[in-house]
Amino acid sequence: MAVKLTKLLILLVTLLPPSSPSTTYTTLNQGSSLSSPGDVLVSPSRIFTAGFHPVGDNAYCLSIWFTRADTVVWMANRDHPVNGKATKLSLLHSGNLLLLDAGLLPAWTTNTSSSAASVSLRLLDSGDLVLHTQDNNKNNNSSHVIWRSFDSPTNTLLPGQPLTANTKLTSSASPTNHSSGPYKLYFDNDNVLRLLFSKSDLTAIFWPTPWKSSWESGRSTYNNSKTAVLDHNGRFSSSDNLTFKTSDFGAGPQRRMTLDADGVLRVYSWRRKWEVTWQLPVPSCSVSGVCGANSLCTYSSTGLGRRCACLPRHRAKNSGDWSEGCVPEFDRILRCGSADVFLCISHTEFYGYDIGFMQNKTLEECESICLSYCDCRGFQYKFEWSSGFYNCFPKTLLFNGYQSTGFDSPFYLRLPPASSNKTRPLQLQLQCNNSVVKLERVYTRESKYGLLRLRLRSLAWCVGVLGAVEVVCVLVFLYKTHASGEKLRHQGFIQVATGFTRFTYEDLKKASRNFSEEIGRGGSGVVYKGMLADNRVAAIKRLNEASLGGGEEAFLAEVSLIGRLNHVNLIQCWGYCAQGRHRLLVYEYMRNGSLAENLGSNKLDRSKQFEIALGTAKGLAYLHDECLEWVLHCDVKPHNILLDENYNPKVADFGLSKQLKRSDRVANLDMSLIRGTRGYMAPEWVYNLPITAKVDVYSYGVVVLEMVTGLSPKEIDFDGVEEDSEIVTNEIEEGDGLRNLVRVALQCAQEKRDASRADKSCGLGRYRVNLIMTQPNKA
Repeated sequence: MAVKLTKLLILLVTLLPPSSPSTTYTTLNQGSSLSSPGDVLVSPSRIFTAGFHPVGDNAYCLSIWFTRADTVVWMANRDHPVNGKATKLSLLHSGNLLLLDAGLLPAWTTNTSSSAASVSLRLLDSGDLVLHTQDNNKNNNSSHVIWRSFDSPTNTLLPGQPLTANTKLTSSASPTNHSSGPYKLYFDNDNVLRLLFSKSDLTAIFWPTPWKSSWESGRSTYNNSKTAVLDHNGRFSSSDNLTFKTSDFGAGPQRRMTLDADGVLRVYSWRRKWEVTWQLPVPSCSVSGVCGANSLCTYSSTGLGRRCACLPRHRAKNSGDWSEGCVPEFDRILRCGSADVFLCISHTEFYGYDIGFMQNKTLEECESICLSYCDCRGFQYKFEWSSGFYNCFPKTLLFNGYQSTGFDSPFYLRLPPASSNKTRPLQLQLQCNNSVVKLERVYTRESKYGLLRLRLRSLAWCVGVLGAVEVVCVLVFLYKTHASGEKLRHQGFIQVATGFTRFTYEDLKKASRNFSEEIGRGGSGVVYKGMLADNRVAAIKRLNEASLGGGEEAFLAEVSLIGRLNHVNLIQCWGYCAQGRHRLLVYEYMRNGSLAENLGSNKLDRSKQFEIALGTAKGLAYLHDECLEWVLHCDVKPHNILLDENYNPKVADFGLSKQLKRSDRVANLDMSLIRGTRGYMAPEWVYNLPITAKVDVYSYGVVVLEMVTGLSPKEIDFDGVEEDSEIVTNEIEEGDGLRNLVRVALQCAQEKRDASRADKSCGLGRYRVNLIMTQPNKA
């Protein structure tokens, strides 16, 4: 019996695979192999390592990673991990590179072959894994690349690695799951670089902005090279005219461009850790698929900056993964021509998946259109300002749902009759449960003595580091104590000179939640809603570089003037930021938006219209005659007249207008560029006549006529309009006060009838504004 047991033991030992130590290669030649999980191939400077990277319990992928950061930049078999035992990557004598799972099943191959004298595999310091041939004869001693990893990227581009018409970036499924995800960066058929969401039967392009043309997004379709590359200095350039630079532009750190699992393209730079130095400028809720079908995305100050919520009478399909969306709670199919009802959800938009586009429809007509389609799930009812009527967009699929106060138009959700009493969707937080499985790595456990030595070594390092940090802190404190006095005195002078607060860029970035909620846009910049540290709601205007005429000194000079302007009918400026290349202004927030947003509503009765006209005139009169400097607005229009909670008007966007000394107020001003908005601009700009306060008076008259009559500037013929015209007699019937207001508006916008072409001046000066101010409110 003992002899039999001995023979059996010997047999089992011989069947076990031999244990071999891990090997580090610089070149893999024909007939050689890398064995999992320990064998690796390193670049000459050991910047990159190639080998079997763990992605789960006994699961590995052939990968390339930064040696120091252990960050994967390429995977060969990301969707089909291999076993950690007896798996080999072999370079065959035929010139083919073959990955065998557990030594039996082919898992991945380059499908290459060569009759050259020698074939070898090398990992370059660029991160490119290259398979090349070498001819070693007297007449021909050349090298030829037959395969390289740069030609088949996964989710990362390295500096110098081109993205071409035949390659694309595909995101990972999640930060812990390296398999292929739903987001792709690729060159489309029109030669434009785009980001696509594709999952099951849903596909959507979300960057560049799909409802804009390519040229509106700064792209060009007139190219055929389809090439994009990130260089070693941090500059990205693409053949479709897309270019940008990282915030740390210049030679130095290691970089990578990665399409992350959340659908956002980022560039990372290594400085002891990975830091984001550029990020795709797309709001988090504008990334398709983040919340799935039948759900809404709203901004949040926590987590990823967004949260998801199901539509009414819907529930989350998977509470651990909002990308799967929501499903209806009612169990029946919508029928054509049924008695279904529609629930209005305000400030909501679903982009795409329209049955059609129906112009100039009433709400009842739009409901009937949706009911006539069996697959209509609801409709977007959107007011078109350029045309002056509502358009109808019935939807077959509710995807790309986005809820924000920036959307004026509502969405109407189709529901069975029993669902009509439901209210707005609940704001649900994303809660992860046990259904989300994280792939853990398996590490060998050290002995207790090895663990003790490791802890002692760590303790010694910590003591040394703390001592060094303490010395550095003392030196920094001494230096800053010496310099802080001058700095504080300088900042105090600026605050006294301007009369309001100087914010840091980080303060305003935090207040606006990383500039996430856009509430306005103009030629000089974009306005975002924010919450200051003292809980005041503010409008934060981020100025374009093109709108700034000088450096920091010129900007501070203009800001100083803004701080000294104080009138009940002028928007109040609370502070500013002038830090590096950033220029921002912080204004009070106006709850009812602009006059332009309210022109088509029923909120402005004749009494409010008169008060708006009166207040606007007072604000302009203050700019023209009552402040120390003479300020011309040069762009008076409904968009620049803001309304507070009581619909009191405040003139806005005057801060960086033309400002001169009072002695210059009658001079022929030399303005190099025409200022203003088409339809509201005075003819002085066209005829190159002296620019005076009358240009604002002209624009004011156009605004008042548009507000009272409901006609756009292009619908009013100002040439030869008489005070007894139909605009006055037919449109206005509510009292003499309003009639006088319209007559004054006509005179403000009327050219001199008998003036020669050389003396064509518009408006009648300040006394016309005073005429409005003296009228009793009889409306």
